[in-house]
Amino acid sequence: MQTENHDPAYAAPPVLSVTALNQQVARLLERTFPLVWIGGEISNFTRAASGHWYFTLKDDAAQVRAVMFRGRAQFAGFTPREGDKVEVRALVTLYGARGDYQINVEAIRRAGVGQLYEAFLRLKEKLTAQGLFDQERKRAIPLFARSIGIVTSPQAAALRDVLTALRRRAPHVRIVLYPAPVQGQGAAERIALAIRTASSRAEVDVLLVCRGGGSIEDLWSFNEEIVAQAIAAASMPVISGVGHETDFTIADFAADLRAATPTAAAELAATAQADWLASLQQDATDLRRAMARTLADANLALDSYSRRLLSPSAQIAHQRMKVAAHATALTHAVRAPAHRANLALSQLRSRLAARAPDLAALRTDLQTRQRRAATGMSTLLRVRRAELASLASQLELLNPQRTLERGYAIVTDVKGHVLRSPSQIKVGQAIGVRLADGSAEVGVASVQDLLE
Repeated sequence: MQTENHDPAYAAPPVLSVTALNQQVARLLERTFPLVWIGGEISNFTRAASGHWYFTLKDDAAQVRAVMFRGRAQFAGFTPREGDKVEVRALVTLYGARGDYQINVEAIRRAGVGQLYEAFLRLKEKLTAQGLFDQERKRAIPLFARSIGIVTSPQAAALRDVLTALRRRAPHVRIVLYPAPVQGQGAAERIALAIRTASSRAEVDVLLVCRGGGSIEDLWSFNEEIVAQAIAAASMPVISGVGHETDFTIADFAADLRAATPTAAAELAATAQADWLASLQQDATDLRRAMARTLADANLALDSYSRRLLSPSAQIAHQRMKVAAHATALTHAVRAPAHRANLALSQLRSRLAARAPDLAALRTDLQTRQRRAATGMSTLLRVRRAELASLASQLELLNPQRTLERGYAIVTDVKGHVLRSPSQIKVGQAIGVRLADGSAEVGVASVQDLLE
């Protein structure tokens, strides 16, 4: 009989449950293999009611189970089909419930999209450096477009969506279609040619470049440089409506405005007729109110003017009254001074009459005074004449001429000065002698002074 070993140094190895084992293996795989891109072919694709995708990714020699949960699948952009070549970005892990090795897909794209995306980024960087996407060169979309051009395929569902939106929003707008294929060989050149044709004709106010959604390969014609250059050189504003909301193409960056969908492009290009009618109705209402206010103000002004306005007969009567008033004032102005002057004259006459002397008495007195004056003057004249005669007699006695007549003479020097003393006379001096009947000039022979 074998006995149990109770040696404490001996320890039994740990025992893992299947769940723990699968969890450790799953963690090991996830740490060893980070997110990687894996290429293969879709097989056994199933879309569960929960929205999760289950499929097998295989190549010629091997396969691996894959799951893409609904939260990731809704952003895929397309639904894979049996046999599609795809590339998935996945996490390598283990499905613990069955112990199956599988990959959890984070993103999925069609095979070759990686190279296309790199080409997309290179072209975008190049055109950005050229300034083709600069915001400064973007043109404003006209508010009221009378004609809209569309560059797309006549068979495209996007054209029907655009036409439906325009008929609904703006049935008055004229539509011009510039047909061009939107995918396939040579589509980019045909699209660029259609844009250049619209630009040269210049018959539309805004141009829509649009197509429906699809894979990056389907939309690749709108990622060509020739299309971007044609959009940038267009003579009218360009709206790009390519693909769905999550799709971005080079044409979107080159266009003056990017729309999420072709229908959105149509809505951006044309303002709804109902909006225009509502705006016009509001403008008409505002205009009527403004006109009503203007008319009311004009009526008030007219009433004010009418109150101040007189009829011609009333104006004539008013002018006559003014003339009569002026005539009265003029008459008063003329008569008043004359009246005042007459009144002053009467007053002066009264004062003069009150102060006037008695002329008769004054005349009698004057005559008396004249008689007295005449008598006095006669008497005075006789007296003065007698005095004058006496003075004349006296003067005659003193007249030098009478003295000369008695034999005397007046001696003067040559200057006429009377000589009264012998001392004033010199021998040989010429002197003048005035006699009664004339004068003579004599020379002095000798001078004798009687006092010696």
